[in-house]
Amino acid sequence: MRVPLLDLNEQYRTLAEPIHEAIRAVLASHRFILGPQVKAFEKAICAYCKAPHAIGLSSGTDALLAVLMAFGVGPGDAVITTPYTFFATAGCIARTGARPLFVDIDPITYNICPSAIQECFEKNCQRDSNGEWKTRSGERVRVIVLVHLFGLCCEMDAIHEVSEHYRLDVIEDAAQAIGAEYPFGERAAKAGTMGEAGCFSFYPSKNLGAAGDAGMIICRDEKLARELRIFREHGMEPRYYHRVIGGNFRLDEIQAAILAVKLPYLERWSAARRAAADFYRAELARAGLAEKITLPAEPYRGRGLTNHHIYHQYVIRAPMRDDLREHLAKREIETAIYYPLGLHEQKCFAYLGYKKGDFPQAERAAREALALPIYPEISREAQRQVIGALSEFFN
Repeated sequence: MRVPLLDLNEQYRTLAEPIHEAIRAVLASHRFILGPQVKAFEKAICAYCKAPHAIGLSSGTDALLAVLMAFGVGPGDAVITTPYTFFATAGCIARTGARPLFVDIDPITYNICPSAIQECFEKNCQRDSNGEWKTRSGERVRVIVLVHLFGLCCEMDAIHEVSEHYRLDVIEDAAQAIGAEYPFGERAAKAGTMGEAGCFSFYPSKNLGAAGDAGMIICRDEKLARELRIFREHGMEPRYYHRVIGGNFRLDEIQAAILAVKLPYLERWSAARRAAADFYRAELARAGLAEKITLPAEPYRGRGLTNHHIYHQYVIRAPMRDDLREHLAKREIETAIYYPLGLHEQKCFAYLGYKKGDFPQAERAAREALALPIYPEISREAQRQVIGALSEFFN
């Protein structure tokens, strides 16, 4: 029995007819760019996330880039972020001309470590005569771009303490975490609503996936929302008048229509992913493997949250990770490595001057982390096959 990392077939079979109807309606309308489907989907995301404003964009990458541009981030600035994430997080920072300023991750959650942000300021930054914090090479530290990795929110209370102390804006890269919750103060806050702006990706493999690229930004500030809508259309307002340089970041009608069909099922899919994760946890413990591999952390479980983790990926940490992956592949079990190399070690970022050993927790995760198959429709039989193969390898 082949066990894929992700299987979208069942989801498509269930929703094929309403998706086809939505596509046919768009084609019949001849409204393909920023029409009523985009507006309706933006409104639905606002309601789901409990956010005042939502702006549809062409991808999660473009969403993050547009936010940075709207914040005026550019040459002479530095942006704090994690080296253990998908390339786009730091790539967008670099594309603005700003400097990615990496800090290490928490070894348990894989998310950016609040104390590491504090340490970065203490060791690598200084305050100038105007009270602004700058790096040793002179860039002004402007923003924290955090990543809610694998479907688990960052430790937002501690991050906000740091951001307020150093007067930094917080941008949430929530590409992998739509619907995930955090016990923020006295409320359950959804990913993307706890900073100045939150960015989502609807890449097909995401928990809420389009039939191609698509993205979204949510925010509280009306002025920022208006600026972002201008930036997604080449900085144009009114038509053919450009006071800023934006980009072609528009969400098209067909993708919005497809996503609107899928959104009402998201909570159900998140619950099914969590049930699959619970099954892994219980059966791996029963098989005596909980002491041999590190299971995903659930720091917010039992704190009154439904979506304490949405398991975009089910990532274990294992010694001899590469040998284990080869063993699973021979038994037709698909896995993935997120991510094999910290961004500070990527060739394109060599100019930043980082070296191996600078971020030991990110580097350790890159050596040991392995994503096992998980998706809403995964069968318990398939999961038992995964657990059996893991037992065979370790025992």
